[in-house]
Amino acid sequence: MATLTEAVETGYGPVQGGDDGRVKFWKGIRYAAPPLGDLRFRAPEPPQRWTEVFDATEYGPACPQPVVPRMPLDLGAPLGEDCLRLNVWAPADAHPGGGKAVMVWLHGGAYVLGSGSQPLYDGRALAGAGDVIVVTFNYRLGALGFLDLSSFSTGQRTFDSNIGLRDVLAALAWVRDNIAAFGGDPANVTIFGESAGAGLVISLLACPAAEGLFVRAIAQSSPASSIYDRDRGRRVALTLLEKLGIGASEVRTLTEVSNEALVAATHEVFNEVPVRNPGTLAFVPIVDGDLLPDYPIRLAQEGRLLPVPLIIGTNKNEAALFKLMRSPLMPITPRAITSMFDQIAAEQPDLQLPPVDEIGSAYPGRHKSRVVSMATDIGFRLPTMWLAQGHSSVAPVYLYRFDYATPLFKLLLVRAAHATELPYVWGNLGGPADVTLKLGGAKTATAVSRRMQTRWIKFATEGEPTGPAGELAWPRYDETGRSCLVIDSVDTVRHDVDARIREAWGAQIVSFR
Repeated sequence: MATLTEAVETGYGPVQGGDDGRVKFWKGIRYAAPPLGDLRFRAPEPPQRWTEVFDATEYGPACPQPVVPRMPLDLGAPLGEDCLRLNVWAPADAHPGGGKAVMVWLHGGAYVLGSGSQPLYDGRALAGAGDVIVVTFNYRLGALGFLDLSSFSTGQRTFDSNIGLRDVLAALAWVRDNIAAFGGDPANVTIFGESAGAGLVISLLACPAAEGLFVRAIAQSSPASSIYDRDRGRRVALTLLEKLGIGASEVRTLTEVSNEALVAATHEVFNEVPVRNPGTLAFVPIVDGDLLPDYPIRLAQEGRLLPVPLIIGTNKNEAALFKLMRSPLMPITPRAITSMFDQIAAEQPDLQLPPVDEIGSAYPGRHKSRVVSMATDIGFRLPTMWLAQGHSSVAPVYLYRFDYATPLFKLLLVRAAHATELPYVWGNLGGPADVTLKLGGAKTATAVSRRMQTRWIKFATEGEPTGPAGELAWPRYDETGRSCLVIDSVDTVRHDVDARIREAWGAQIVSFR
């Protein structure tokens, strides 16, 4: 049974959370004004100050989003557009000015789904075991956060680009300005995220406005090539407007559209775009020449990302999750792969594009399994490899691949699929939101989790991803050794684990789609 904490004074007013003896927690704290009315589709504004003590014992609303039957999520909170809230967990001995390292989580969900209040991301285990301050938060999703309406701005109504990314920057600015009052060190902040959250981590590395807001970064399964230009962003916007029956000259009326109608249109476009253009997502960060000056992979290859140490990696069987759920978000059929190649060739005729069958022949197994492996590499491993290679010229990079699978995931034939590493990082294996241990395997899985948590926390606290005593050292990645930590029942370090992939794909062909 938790007791109430003493009120903590933030820059906007006092907040009071709970203390369960192991950790203290504060939930649902506003980091920005409610993005309603005229603030819809605009950059976040600071919240108004409050004087009464704010009850921070319950999560705030999660961003409005569609329900995807094959991707059911427990968001941990009701939906509501007043969603720009964050949550803090701290060890029980934390006190103002205590200077503990801070880990700020960016949740995934294809830029359309998810929240910082999902039970999987409960920070109790991570903060309690690691002596770190843990922060999770919501950012605007789907059309509310990643619909690029900036080309429709007029003298009467302007629309900001990359709204969801601007939310992330506002949350990090709140951490910089307020986390010391919760026991954290604002000069020792590590951002970490998975899937779309890792895409945002990489976007932040490419964002000059993010400089100084964090000193280390962790990107788990980043779809880093799913960042597009303004022309593609405008086409998606026009498609969504058509769904709503709104003409290009009437875009200002989007501020009056109901959440229900906007979410329904978001869902339609979210489903249609990857079917029409395999390998692409509808709602993503945009290279706007302002917040994002260029594609992150290109900036990495030129050594121009923010020079902070980076852990980056993927799961061995990423695309298997999308196959299991029959999701169109990745090209997991031969027809989708071929269509994607044809579109790349049409869009970028100067590329030396290997024939799809030639690339496929470099993969072992039956035809369908080869296609799933190709999808994993197109969506996740190739961008990760390019980022590691480029960024290692300006900062320490630690590359990993997560290979471990419990009996359940082996039975389902998904093995180390997309997102299966999450409960290991958070230390929430077997919790109410996790099915990982339904068929056993707890002893080995718990050991894997302990090693991952230790490495992630040591990276955040000391700058080196050291494992528990007696475990392997994790060498930095460079183009000579190409070291990769393979996380499995027993961790190993392999050199040039991606040699086959590099040879099969040859020149970079999909990084700037």
